[in-house]
Amino acid sequence: MKKTLIAWVCAVAAVSSLASGPAIGAAGDDKVLAARDAFRNTDVARLARLSGDVPRTHELAMVVNYWLLAAQLNSQGTRGAVEPDSAAIREYVTRHKGSFNAERLRADWLKYLGRNTLWSVFDAEWPNVQQPDQETACFGMQSRLRRGDAAVLDEALPLWQNVLDLPESCRPLLSALVNAGRFRADDMWLRIRRAVENKRVNSARYAASWLTDADAIDTRTIEQVIDNPARYLDRLSPKFSTSRRGRELAIMATSRLARVDAQAAARHWQSIDHRFSAEERAYVAAQMGWQMALKHDSSAVRWFKAGLGAPMVEEQRAWAVRAGLREGDWRFVRQAIEAMPAAQQRQTDWTYWLARAYRATGRKEDALAMFERICDQPDFYGNLASDELNRPISPPKRATPSAEDINLAAADPGIRRTLAFYRLAPQSDNPADVRLDAIREWNWALQGRDDRFLLAAAEVARREELFDRAINAANRTVSQHDFSLRYLSPYQERVTPRVQRLSLDPAFVYGLMRQESRFVSRVSSSAGAQGLMQVMPATARWVAGKVGMPSPNVYELNDVDTNVTLGTHYLRMMLDDLHNHPVLASAAYNAGPGRARRWRDDKPLEGAVYAETIPFNETRDYVKKVMSNAVYYAALFDGKPQSLKARLGVVPASNGRDSAPPDDGALAEAGQ
Repeated sequence: MKKTLIAWVCAVAAVSSLASGPAIGAAGDDKVLAARDAFRNTDVARLARLSGDVPRTHELAMVVNYWLLAAQLNSQGTRGAVEPDSAAIREYVTRHKGSFNAERLRADWLKYLGRNTLWSVFDAEWPNVQQPDQETACFGMQSRLRRGDAAVLDEALPLWQNVLDLPESCRPLLSALVNAGRFRADDMWLRIRRAVENKRVNSARYAASWLTDADAIDTRTIEQVIDNPARYLDRLSPKFSTSRRGRELAIMATSRLARVDAQAAARHWQSIDHRFSAEERAYVAAQMGWQMALKHDSSAVRWFKAGLGAPMVEEQRAWAVRAGLREGDWRFVRQAIEAMPAAQQRQTDWTYWLARAYRATGRKEDALAMFERICDQPDFYGNLASDELNRPISPPKRATPSAEDINLAAADPGIRRTLAFYRLAPQSDNPADVRLDAIREWNWALQGRDDRFLLAAAEVARREELFDRAINAANRTVSQHDFSLRYLSPYQERVTPRVQRLSLDPAFVYGLMRQESRFVSRVSSSAGAQGLMQVMPATARWVAGKVGMPSPNVYELNDVDTNVTLGTHYLRMMLDDLHNHPVLASAAYNAGPGRARRWRDDKPLEGAVYAETIPFNETRDYVKKVMSNAVYYAALFDGKPQSLKARLGVVPASNGRDSAPPDDGALAEAGQ
């Protein structure tokens, strides 16, 4: 009790100190920003000078020390390189053990040691690493392999099977696997196929280096297959199929062509498929099914059925299911999900759709058991499962953090560093990068925390108007929840009048806004979308012209009132143009109205099936989250239980007479 009281008093003192500090220009902030700039430029000498100028009491003093030590490691091989101070590094990771920066420095150090084959020091430090990335993990396996640990080959095998672009540190492991005879020719060819299909020339060339001389493929041939597969297929030698090499290159060219023009690939393949083995035909059929499904071609299921049993990647197996959903072929949906590896089959989306398939094919008890398994999850599929069980959706009972919990969270060093970075961001010449530093500190600080701490951290962030961090923390709770923090609704005094004026559903608007920006008012996407509702500048100018507003510049687009006015008008236009259907409108808002129209079918589609079969990964995820968000906002705003299935409704059939869209908006995934 006494210990808790002392901790609480210290926490209050820390919070008071933080709250009383200036919002910008705190002592040493300018030195921290200068040090950060020196770190980005690997200017070790300047960093060393600046590190002595940062007050030891500054929240980010230990970060500046990390920058100095990491810069020494990163400077190797450059002009003015400074030899890393191993003793200082070891002292830092020990003194700050468990912090984000200590673990980051440890990872930097281990990579340095691995690259320089300093294995004795590496081995001494390796047991302390918490979350090694792929490069560091491969150095760890290299060291074990060097010590004769044969089990490491079993652990390295999934690298060959699942990862196309591997860091240099992993390559000795792959060579060891080859030398140990762990790969058959089929394994090597499969890796080359997948590298070519994904335009990974270097990965394909590296895998091809292990082929026999008779099967050798040069880089120029790989590039020809990737860059112009149709020409390659047109110029096939009459005797191409007499060798494994010839057949494999034809398979790769067909698979590549299918990604560009599936119908042309089908025509080419059907003229030569008789020259391939059953296994080779099945592989190409599965590739064709995947590409046909992405284009919503009704022949996709037929191709997939011909390809059953062929090796498929996870996304390919998912599209086999989606093809079946699109066609309403529940037996095939069931067959495709049951053919998935167990780990993929257990994912919430496939659990839900398998339950639907079981119910449609007469296994009602099994279906109910599977709906029960996921119905408590507060997401798209959990909501749909609740609907299938006739359980209206409501937020759980609210858990409120105590004042002591909030004060302790605010005093947490990681959270204090987060807030310090946010304080510095407006003073920086690159605010987005500084905010990224803040987010990394925040995410690390929340790892492994209990619900009480998470809710308290969410409340700290809300009070600081860091709404995205508040949502981030509240989203992580497991058994104690506060959905008023998870589904924050700031700026209501500015949003509500505009929503009412345009007869929009406030729950839908907030569900979309939450997904677009997490209520960060001054944020820009990689595509250039701006502000709370992530409005593209070109779209903003078009909407402004339609509603009689002056054309805004990018700075004005970050103004809350301007952004919400343009965003809500655009959403209203999408709804008016798309049957007032929220699923279509949310897809259009993310990927453009033209795509939202094209993704319909010539028959009405269940809203959940339309959402599931959106070809763009980002847009598919976006629509699901917007619609699930809207359910919870409606429950909070109206105080009544909700149904996601009712909101999703039925997407009307395409009539083939839709007008061209005025603007396709921000591409969800350019190049798809």
